Amino acid sequence: EHATSRMILDLVKWEREVLCLALEVAEPLVILDDALARRYAHALGIKRTGTLGVLVKGKTAGILPEIRLAVDRLAELGFRLAAETRRAVLKAADEEI
Repeated sequence: EHATSRMILDLVKWEREVLCLALEVAEPLVILDDALARRYAHALGIKRTGTLGVLVKGKTAGILPEIRLAVDRLAELGFRLAAETRRAVLKAADEEI
């Protein structure tokens, strides 16, 4: 517990708050994009997804007709997105690459 408490201090305040709140509910799901925050969530046993995962889920659930434009707009706004990740996300959403 001490190591986890020390490690979690590396996160920004809102990420720490998200993880702390998640520990207070049954079967939490958090949305985190930062790799370090996601690793801590995993270490704490918290189920997690990211922004891209939310978009894919919205597409597969029929809520979003397509996600390509949203993914591209995120990249334009500075969301770090490797080309391989972009391809994998669009493939998961059954959108042509």
